[in-house]
Amino acid sequence: MKIKERSEISKEYMWNLEDIYSNNEELEEELKKLEKDWEIISKMKGNLTSNSTNLLEGLVLRDEILRIVEKIFSYASMKFDEDTRVNESQELFDKAISLYSKSLDILSFIIPEILSADENNLKKYIKEDSRLKIYEHFIDDILRRKEHILSDKEESIIAQYSEALMAPENIYSIFNGADLTFPVINKNGTEIEITQGNFIQLLEDRDREFRKKVFYEFYNVFFKFRNTLASTLNGNIKKNIITARIRNYSSALEASLSENNVDVIVYDNLLDSIHRNLDSMHKYVEVRKKALKLDEINMYDLYTPLVENIDDSIDYEKAKNMVLEGLKPLGDEYISIVEGAFKDGWIDVYENKGKRSGAYSGGSYDTKPYILLNYHERLDDVFTLAHELGHSMHSYYTRENQPYINGNYSIFVAEVASTVNEILLLLDLLNKATNSKEKAYLLNHYLESFRTTVFRQAMFAEFEKSIYEYVEKDNAITADYLNKTYRDLNRLYYGNSIILDDLIDIEWARIPHFYYNFYVYQYATGFCSAVTLANDIYNKKEGSLEKYIEFLKSGNSDYPLNVLKKAGVDMSTNEPLERSLKVFRNLVDEFDKLI
Repeated sequence: MKIKERSEISKEYMWNLEDIYSNNEELEEELKKLEKDWEIISKMKGNLTSNSTNLLEGLVLRDEILRIVEKIFSYASMKFDEDTRVNESQELFDKAISLYSKSLDILSFIIPEILSADENNLKKYIKEDSRLKIYEHFIDDILRRKEHILSDKEESIIAQYSEALMAPENIYSIFNGADLTFPVINKNGTEIEITQGNFIQLLEDRDREFRKKVFYEFYNVFFKFRNTLASTLNGNIKKNIITARIRNYSSALEASLSENNVDVIVYDNLLDSIHRNLDSMHKYVEVRKKALKLDEINMYDLYTPLVENIDDSIDYEKAKNMVLEGLKPLGDEYISIVEGAFKDGWIDVYENKGKRSGAYSGGSYDTKPYILLNYHERLDDVFTLAHELGHSMHSYYTRENQPYINGNYSIFVAEVASTVNEILLLLDLLNKATNSKEKAYLLNHYLESFRTTVFRQAMFAEFEKSIYEYVEKDNAITADYLNKTYRDLNRLYYGNSIILDDLIDIEWARIPHFYYNFYVYQYATGFCSAVTLANDIYNKKEGSLEKYIEFLKSGNSDYPLNVLKKAGVDMSTNEPLERSLKVFRNLVDEFDKLI
């Protein structure tokens, strides 16, 4: 359980960032090119929409600048995440943020000039030059947000402030990743260092007193810094609220969702559907209590596997094979690309000292879709691998099939592909289960996926909505307010059966997603969408796989609700939510009968 230094880990388990820049000279060449492009595009200011040629040249150069700066930013951020203690990596990351900020400032004239142009002329330009066709959706999307985009000068001011406005998130990230240290605890004579990466794993331990100690030791660290962390979060919230008001939105929530052309009703539908089905979560807590043979159930009992004597220690090589087997319904081409990901340095596998916690899929349009893991040989880690591969495969297919302008995908659909992978893996493992105990173990995992990805993320979403609305009424949030709000939501979501340990109140302080501006609800909506898609693919519903692969290839070529609808899920209604929550209700009943 001792965490290694990065130098102690074999390179075969590290991502290969040298594929981006093999030396500093290559990076310096990119920087020189970036500076030249800045100079050229600055001279186009005021004439961008005077004719189709200028419009095309300006948009192509804009893409080139963003491709370079995103490539540099991806490289710098991943180098920083390898070991957040390395000063050189911190300096490079800071420099990348500055380059990004300056690029946005230089490019800030483009959208206002498109907005001020005659719409009929813009349509005429697209007809005149077929090369502009790829920018048609981009231009339509700008015009859709016309009332929320400011003047050239105002956009420039906001762009110049963008680096400073990232301060709350950056401060939290460094504090949480590099400065916070956690106690070493003793288990059967072995000293175990608690980390962000192994905390949940330690809470899965069968020894109840041990996990209680882990829980209290871990959260006591955050409790000591509660006022600082409340102030940091308050600063981030105020930044988003002020920006929303400047851009003429009625709320920060509306502003955030508008970026993807998602109506606030989608957010509200999620919370409404969850509230209508909280009785099934309350029953699950009761079933968990019964399965663990407890007289009372505490918050530190929520992660312990409910089925004993199942060996779930899974080395990384075995995990890769499990994932490849589980994803077979996605077709031979998909599998061959995943096999390449394992061989070609996409993935940084193991935790090391100073490494960023958690997992993500990253990279840019001109790099591999890299994956950061902190693999600890648990079944959950196998699902995390499948999950992040879903993200990276979505990125791969999009970048291979779309031009840069459409070469990303909306945050709203970002969790769909990752969760489809998880569910397909789970269905495969359930199908191969050889006895009732193994089946119960896997059902427990499925139930936990629902709890953590749908109910828990919805609770986060409701917490976020509540605290933003509180600040929007000119209140200042404090640690006491955040603690009480978070505690009340835990009681609502988990019911009266569970004992709310005092330190659960501070859990909000360890959730980095609260700095991502209404991101978390999409985990829940994405999971519910994925339940439908994965089951259709697994059951070989006619056309389902083809539609799904087309979804992966679509990128930003259309609005996310439309892209998802073409794949077979209409999230403008609550039907996928209710269908998914019905699956959860049935799983609770099925599991209850097995134990």
